[in-house]
Amino acid sequence: MNGRIMKKYTFEPIGFFYTDTAEVPRHWSVSEEKGRIVLEEKYKEGVTDYSPGDKIMVIFVFHKSPEFSVQNLRTKPPHKNEEKGVFSICSPVRPNPLGISVLKITKVENNIIYVKNIDMLNETPILDIKPFIPANK
Repeated sequence: MNGRIMKKYTFEPIGFFYTDTAEVPRHWSVSEEKGRIVLEEKYKEGVTDYSPGDKIMVIFVFHKSPEFSVQNLRTKPPHKNEEKGVFSICSPVRPNPLGISVLKITKVENNIIYVKNIDMLNETPILDIKPFIPANK
């Protein structure tokens, strides 16, 4: 590049998340709910190395969140007693409406990844999947 920084990025979903769960938990760390990620067929070879029990980080779009404004820079999360800055909480109302969840795989069939510990709504667009690698301490 010629020293210029890109200011805009365009992403397309690699698939979508589906669940029958009506009440989605507020965070993956407190969830036992299940669902499935259905990848576009052309990406199925990209998940052949996963097995039941593996954990993945799923990057997704908060597709039903209201548009962000500066009034959303500080907000009171439902489980806290005080306002917090948007970048120190997991609010879905963000400048870039991206979420990350750590999910446990229960099964992989072709282009479908069955997962648990979900905190996403039905039909959530999935942008990327990465392996969860715990820190060595």
